[in-house]
Amino acid sequence: MAKNNAGFIYNHLNKGAKALADRLSKIADSKGIASWVLSTAQETQARQKLTSAAVLVSVGGDGTLLRTARLALHHNIPILGVNMGKVGFMTELTIEEAASKLPFYLSGKGWIEERAVLEAGLHNNTKKDEGIGHKAVKIESPMLAVNDIVIGRAALSRVIYVEAGIDGTRYATYKGDGVIVASATGSTGYSLAAGGPILYPQSKDIIVQPISPHLSMAHPLVLPGNFVIRLRVYSDHGAAMSLDGQIELDLVSGDELTVKRSSRVVRFLRGRDSSYFYETLTKRLAIPELPFDPFGKDGTLGPHE
Repeated sequence: MAKNNAGFIYNHLNKGAKALADRLSKIADSKGIASWVLSTAQETQARQKLTSAAVLVSVGGDGTLLRTARLALHHNIPILGVNMGKVGFMTELTIEEAASKLPFYLSGKGWIEERAVLEAGLHNNTKKDEGIGHKAVKIESPMLAVNDIVIGRAALSRVIYVEAGIDGTRYATYKGDGVIVASATGSTGYSLAAGGPILYPQSKDIIVQPISPHLSMAHPLVLPGNFVIRLRVYSDHGAAMSLDGQIELDLVSGDELTVKRSSRVVRFLRGRDSSYFYETLTKRLAIPELPFDPFGKDGTLGPHE
């Protein structure tokens, strides 16, 4: 089936998102592009329409864009993000500019930014089929994550142990709240909050970031994208795994997770210069600019102009 329509996916929990998605859909229709509008709660219906979608427009925040990206991954569909959230690290357009700029993107202009995706496999080494949560959730195979894959504790006041191996070599055992494995996209999410580095958007590197480590390795690792990370969890009080903060699965002690870069990529529609990420980074992190220009025209300290 030819890809000839635009799909608009909005956050059903965001007041005003449906109205904006409907408005943008009408603009697409007026340009001769058939469109459909569904909420993030209508994932099953959206999957049925993906084979004919030439572009997906996400109307919401970064969470909505992540859900849209997970839908688009298997069909290689480019995504345009409209930000109705607070930060919008991955989004392209603001509410105010969405209507006027949408035709530019629908006409095929702009460029495609490809970002790395993580792929994970879960191995139940203990064979505890009736352990905590193993049958509670049907997971995709392989498991894909645009942002991050997290192993964390299930009990609030108990630490867990996560043994980490890097490309077949044992590295360390983390003791604490858990471990984050993040892509470049996820480097501005949970990993950043836990003290991790920020990677440039198209980096293929992988971050391994401990969460609140206690008397164990505390520093994050930045690894080449072709490395394989092995994480084995040990806990008498339960543990859990999360994909992009949206799909969760309980783990039992002895479970092992392997994480690597997927052959798939997520594709974002961009219209701005490729330096857009750095131009808006401090603003999105809410870091105030200096009230003056530290370098005047002659290279000395001077007033901000």
